[in-house]
Amino acid sequence: MKIRVAVFFLGAVCAAPAFGQGPGQAPAPPATDSVAPDIPGVVKAGTKVIVIKDDFQGTEGPIALPDGTVAFTEGGANRITRIDKDGKVSVYLENTNGSNALAFDSKGRLLSVQRGPAHVQIGVIAPKGSEATLADDFEGNPNDLVVARNGGAYFTVPGPIAQARGSAPPATPFVPAVYYIAPNSGKAVKVADGITNPNGIQMSPDEKTIYVNDTRGEYLIAMDVKPDGTLGSRRNFAKYEGVQRTEAGLVSGADGLAVDNDGRVYAATGAGVQVFSPKGQHLGTIPLSRAPQNLAFSGPDKKTLYIVGRNAAWKVQMLTPGYKGRAK
Repeated sequence: MKIRVAVFFLGAVCAAPAFGQGPGQAPAPPATDSVAPDIPGVVKAGTKVIVIKDDFQGTEGPIALPDGTVAFTEGGANRITRIDKDGKVSVYLENTNGSNALAFDSKGRLLSVQRGPAHVQIGVIAPKGSEATLADDFEGNPNDLVVARNGGAYFTVPGPIAQARGSAPPATPFVPAVYYIAPNSGKAVKVADGITNPNGIQMSPDEKTIYVNDTRGEYLIAMDVKPDGTLGSRRNFAKYEGVQRTEAGLVSGADGLAVDNDGRVYAATGAGVQVFSPKGQHLGTIPLSRAPQNLAFSGPDKKTLYIVGRNAAWKVQMLTPGYKGRAK
């Protein structure tokens, strides 16, 4: 186990500045309702994207809870927040060690990417009494994760941990990467690198493919999952709409991912929620009043898509359910 000196990060690591809100940037626009276009089989034209609330202290890591409600992380408040089917907001869990992304394993334990000042790790955070470290032997600040049915966990590390003031710089340059924790291994293994800014991560319903959003790239990346859990070579799965070219390079704003029961892929990007077919064809984009950060299907029939971003949360009624074989 490595001893780490860390500074608490709030929000998504290395999020694209063109779509976020930071020092010297204009305030985010008001969170208002918007209207979805017609995306056949996905969402009916004219369906409202409804604002639930717009003054959270951070919005990341949404996931369906077993009762059909949804939970997400509020990094600025160091808690996990719950939204019920009627839009009522309540505290689900407090003192979450800077949790960002969430996932359930096959044992019903809630796992999180933890980026708190005391310990940077992938760990079990609930139920109470089951807290545990799954892995902390990786370099950098983790962001998102997905847990396979066999218990193996994949997570992205897009950026380095901030250096404590006065500390020596790292001996080697940081390399963004995707890591894998095999079931019951307690060890993180690097399984992919070369992605400029790996952010959201998700698996196809059959768990034969891993998808990774590249915040600073033109393409949503896909990789085949090998029998031992490692990943094959990466390929460009789908081209994002609305990519910006800046002095710093390409910016898509691509962050969180979700999949539906038919294998479509939903990417939260600077342009809105972009929907792709299982073959990577762009099917349409659901617009929002603020750039989304992450999303998850929930509700009793899992046909409600919850979207969070820039301290706001929305919901939209879909025609298709989210994938029902995992919480997300």
